Amino acid sequence: MEDHRRPLRTYGRIKARTLKPRQAGLMETLLPYLAVPEEGALDPGVLFAPPEDGPPSLVPRPGLAAADGLVLEIGFGGGEHLVAQATSHPDTRYIGVEPFLNGVASCLRHVEEANVSNVRIHNGDARDVIARLPDASLDLCYILFPDPWPKARHHKRRLIQPDFLGELARVLKPGAELRFATDWANYAEWTLEHVTSDARFAWTAERAEDWRKPWPGHVTTRYEAKKLGDCAPIWLRFVRA
Repeated sequence: MEDHRRPLRTYGRIKARTLKPRQAGLMETLLPYLAVPEEGALDPGVLFAPPEDGPPSLVPRPGLAAADGLVLEIGFGGGEHLVAQATSHPDTRYIGVEPFLNGVASCLRHVEEANVSNVRIHNGDARDVIARLPDASLDLCYILFPDPWPKARHHKRRLIQPDFLGELARVLKPGAELRFATDWANYAEWTLEHVTSDARFAWTAERAEDWRKPWPGHVTTRYEAKKLGDCAPIWLRFVRA
């Protein structure tokens, strides 16, 4: 029986195949240094302070603790996009959230290979992280190809809901962006309806090309390349008023 004391889970499976030895090793040796604490308020300065005994494979960045930019990626899949963005913007701090254990292990491999230290990872529900972030702390939030829950009876499990948008609006700075992508037409419509119904968000599109093409700097994700949806990807950008 489902526990109704917690919000409905917005994602599917959390583990598939057995982790490869290298991935399993990184879960034990690297993740503890990058993991978002499970409890308590999240102070970005503390979260990105270089650990005193950090892994030798990563070069610490002392200035990150005081950096201004903070980006959240919800559901980073295999971590391709997250790590590519962190590599391209080394002075920006990135928090990635992914409930799928195999995706976290894949992301750790990308982190190690790219030698980036401006990434922190939460293996779990994004709502747990957002609830503990300070007000007006995020400059950008990515939600790329979330679980679509295409059947009508499952729409209540979709991440984009009024309560979630309220919490997201709280942690986004004025002028910050929410970038959402999906290849399911109904989820795009659902998202447009819900986000534009919230006066704290404004849709930036002025022409069809604005939602038919990805925003500058986008990095194709592994899920995106599989083309599992029912339409071409739809790219929605919203600004926090």
